[in-house]
Amino acid sequence: LRDFLLVYNRMTELCFRHCVCGLNYRLLTGREESCLDSCAARLVRANHRLMSAYVGLVPALLQRRAAEHGAPGPVAAPDPAPGP
Repeated sequence: LRDFLLVYNRMTELCFRHCVCGLNYRLLTGREESCLDSCAARLVRANHRLMSAYVGLVPALLQRRAAEHGAPGPVAAPDPAPGP
């Protein structure tokens, strides 16, 4: 939930800064609304693509971690015998 709220807040701030030109009116202009709609849609699509890629990679990452934790550590080489 925290990550979702962080993404939502960043998206809102980014689109607001990009699209809202002035605070002279109580309501958004048609141009500002259109800009906000397209900005939010772009960011939502990008977020969905990133999440899809992440969901696809998670099983492989978890499997690799399990293999690393389940595998025995590196075997130490024996000390060489001192020469005569």
